[in-house]
Amino acid sequence: MSESGKQQGETRPPVGFREMATQGGHRLGVATLDAQATLNALSLEMADLLAARLDAWAADPAIALVVLEGEGRALCAGGDLRSVYREMHDHRGDGPPRRVARFFEREYGLNHAIHVYPKPLLCWGGGIVMGGGMGLMMGASHRVVTETSRLAMPEIVIGLFPDVGMSWALNRMPGKSGLFLGLTGATLQAADALFAGWADYHIPQSRKQQVLDALARQDWAGERRTDDLLLHDVLDACHVAPEPAQGPLRRNLDTVAALCRAPTLDDVIGAILQYEGADPWLEGARDALAKGSPSTARLAWELQRRTRHMSLAQVFQLEYQVALWCCTRGDFQEGIRALLIDKDRQPAWKATHGTEVGTAWADKAFRDMAADFPVPASLRTLAG
Repeated sequence: MSESGKQQGETRPPVGFREMATQGGHRLGVATLDAQATLNALSLEMADLLAARLDAWAADPAIALVVLEGEGRALCAGGDLRSVYREMHDHRGDGPPRRVARFFEREYGLNHAIHVYPKPLLCWGGGIVMGGGMGLMMGASHRVVTETSRLAMPEIVIGLFPDVGMSWALNRMPGKSGLFLGLTGATLQAADALFAGWADYHIPQSRKQQVLDALARQDWAGERRTDDLLLHDVLDACHVAPEPAQGPLRRNLDTVAALCRAPTLDDVIGAILQYEGADPWLEGARDALAKGSPSTARLAWELQRRTRHMSLAQVFQLEYQVALWCCTRGDFQEGIRALLIDKDRQPAWKATHGTEVGTAWADKAFRDMAADFPVPASLRTLAG
């Protein structure tokens, strides 16, 4: 449980689990993130609970389908940054705090497990889905957004980088949109989430219980391909076109491509910062980059290039090393302080854009990561 949850006297666990009987005798496993005081921010405890239950359901032949949802206004607004900050702030020593390293190890292992899960996994991405929430959603076999959905990888404002496997996912987005979103942390709503490949269905939030009831009425086969198709049919029957049908990413795709077409990061950043159009979404993205961490921008740029031909497992392994570097030598602690602890929104970044975080800086940083932060066995053995 988060510290804020304890202060409010909450006693229920931060993740709830239940099983629903179905018409054919199989069961549905439903996992509900329920740390509403932190918008379901993912903690080490929550990641441990989710990983253990997903493993158990994967091995249970009576479970035909898993549903992942969040209680309240978010699926998951990111990682439990306040807990991570306390560990980093109080840590004495050269390496990363042990619990922080364990958190990233467990989180990335959980993200990978969702990508390769052996049964249909429906993620209901209503409300805020950001950072660590994207890591839970992206790998699900069936992903729903609603009129309340707000999706983003806003690490530029906290000095981390687009992690949780998003180095892999951003590379697979249309045009230069993945690079743009990684550099600016711009938010997508339902229409753009569908366009970008971050979601598969748009269903009104008010119909969520109707969907669950329909799932319980199905005669599940317990066979992956058949049940995947059956789940699609249920969700597709409830799918409605979002309004508006096109979001700002799709409307501005040509502009995004033009802003990001240069072959160097400095030129791309310069083009975005010089944007003088009248589109409020692009203006917000420009301003976020201007105020964000230069090291995050460089890491996002480098990761999209260095991971282009990597497997998903290799991406998670590299992201683990980059995350620990950010905790010990990067801007992560300062970014959390400015945004969530002191809330002054005046981070003192360690570098500015340009040569201070140029290619030579990046080459050294990645050499240091490989030498100083060995990948734990649990991530070395990921398949695929």
